[in-house]
Amino acid sequence: MSIKVSPSILSADFANLEKDCRMVIDAGADMLHIDVMDGHFVPNISLGIPVVKSLRKKSDAFFDVHLMISKPHLYAKQFCDAGADLVSFHLESDSDVMETINIIRSCGKKVGIVIKPATPTAEVYKYIDKVDLVLIMSVEPGFGGQKFMPVAVDKIARVHGKAKELGLTDLMIEVDGGINEKTAVMCKYAGANVLVAGSYVFGAQDVADAVAKLKA
Repeated sequence: MSIKVSPSILSADFANLEKDCRMVIDAGADMLHIDVMDGHFVPNISLGIPVVKSLRKKSDAFFDVHLMISKPHLYAKQFCDAGADLVSFHLESDSDVMETINIIRSCGKKVGIVIKPATPTAEVYKYIDKVDLVLIMSVEPGFGGQKFMPVAVDKIARVHGKAKELGLTDLMIEVDGGINEKTAVMCKYAGANVLVAGSYVFGAQDVADAVAKLKA
């Protein structure tokens, strides 16, 4: 599977969100990573349903929505209806995992499951054949601009190995946090095929070059 780049719009200029989102897609990004935080599951508050709905009216890009919220089962359908193409939620949340997966599936959307740096990869194995994507956090969720945690590389390799063992050739393995041209290399060799990058892409002088380096 080719490498896909999903820039986190948390690093975009919110006063020019439509323009910035169009810029990174035109520069070669494959999707837009939309971080949703509730101030409870993580100690920060970010974008919500109205922003996704408004942005969908201005963009036909693939929306990769990452729910960092305590009760994703209560809001997953609303995000799907607002325009999400893929909804990922945390294994560590308070919601029943299979119930949440089924809600997203019932909306006809792709589904992802996310694990924090301290969560063992084995915890996700029972659901790996039921989702389209596994997102491995390489920072503690909640804030952009954090330093990459090398423990993520081994976790990516473990999930990649399990997917290969089960013949899940279409599984997307995404990594989020501290991604740049150097950390991307380690992640790709370990088996990641979707890279989330915020400040590295949106803060680049040459956005197309930044995206190309992540894919190279």
